[in-house]
Amino acid sequence: MRQISLILLLLSFSFSFTQEQQTSSFSLQEAIDYALENNRQAQNATRDIEAAKQQKWETTASGLPQISAKVDYQNFLKQQVQVIPAEFFGGNPGDFAEVIFGTKQSVSAFATLNQKIFDGSYLVGLQSAKVFLEISKNAKTKTDLEVRKAVIDAYGNVLLAEESVIILERNIAVLEKNLYETTTIYENGLGEEESVEQLQITLSSVQSMLNNTSRLKTLAYQMLNITLGLDVYNPLLLTDTLETLAQNNMSLSLLDIEGNPQNNVDYQIAQNDTEAKGLMMKLEKSKALPTLEAFINGGYSAFSDQFTFTNSSQDWFGSSLIGINLNIPIFSSGMRSAATQRAKINFEKSKIDLIETEQRIKLQIASAKSNYQFAIEDYENKKENLALAERIENKNQTKFFEGIGSSFELRQAQTQLYTAQQELLQAMLDVVNSKAELETVLNTPIDK
Repeated sequence: MRQISLILLLLSFSFSFTQEQQTSSFSLQEAIDYALENNRQAQNATRDIEAAKQQKWETTASGLPQISAKVDYQNFLKQQVQVIPAEFFGGNPGDFAEVIFGTKQSVSAFATLNQKIFDGSYLVGLQSAKVFLEISKNAKTKTDLEVRKAVIDAYGNVLLAEESVIILERNIAVLEKNLYETTTIYENGLGEEESVEQLQITLSSVQSMLNNTSRLKTLAYQMLNITLGLDVYNPLLLTDTLETLAQNNMSLSLLDIEGNPQNNVDYQIAQNDTEAKGLMMKLEKSKALPTLEAFINGGYSAFSDQFTFTNSSQDWFGSSLIGINLNIPIFSSGMRSAATQRAKINFEKSKIDLIETEQRIKLQIASAKSNYQFAIEDYENKKENLALAERIENKNQTKFFEGIGSSFELRQAQTQLYTAQQELLQAMLDVVNSKAELETVLNTPIDK
């Protein structure tokens, strides 16, 4: 029986481990969609919007009727003694009698309803709550754009590392074959030792690059997991290739879009800041206005020398009150005026910042378009360069093994080929990333 229980326990552990290690498969768009829901920063930005909605209602509710209740119980351990002229009770003039007023214990229960009638700061608060909600929504938009860019960058880095590993392994296989053939030729006395050493140097260098790229690939996967909102060690399978992404992200029509800075989320956030500063100025001005509140309360009180308040025979005495409170600010020694002027200065500064933001966004749009166009042109150039480098390397291999080319020339051609391979991969990644940057500045992901 104990053996059966142990087997079941092991099977259960094995199943749960398999579940935890289940591989997640993503295309780039699927990864973006997943991250917008599960990225931790995106989730917190969504919660910020919910918090802003609650704050808006909190501000609104502060001007609606407020009801509070209060219960007081008092029990004098020693009642206070008062002295009054004794002649009130028929005593001699000049003498005083000691008396105690009230009972030893008392209970009072009251409920109060308060209602604002006029308060300038409350009206400004309602407007501020609305602006704060807009700020939270724009912050969410900015966070989503940043998460989208981060996913594209992390996804591209993984593909870059994967492709680099494949190319380096292929290069190593070719080098090992060349080294074997060259060593055989040298051992048969038909070649020079330098040719073997040149190939050994090249092979060692490429192997070192492969080891480093493999480590970087592991880190790239972990970074993508974090960006997606997954566990850092979660297994991933990416279904897109770097070349496919580069081809699909070549859209020259983006260059024809006339960028409007007002569509940019940074401009909208700066605009929110200007509105908030304007409301702060209105708030300081409103403090010079009177405030008016109304209230009504009612309750019951009971008195006794013993705790008899739970008895049905206990007498309770009711009372109620209605009134208004009017608070009129008259003189503050210039404090309110100084606060208003300071708020006005900050408001003027925010308007200047808004203009600065608009001009900076215009420059960002122009720069992003230029970078994107260059990335496309550079990709085409690097593709042609790789084709040339492959032909040159093939020719030098043929010349080397035919004995009419030096090992130094072959090594130069191989190094040139390896550089061209990496440059093409980087050019593909630059196309994808520069398009993401341009879309972010133009706000086209949100428009879609």
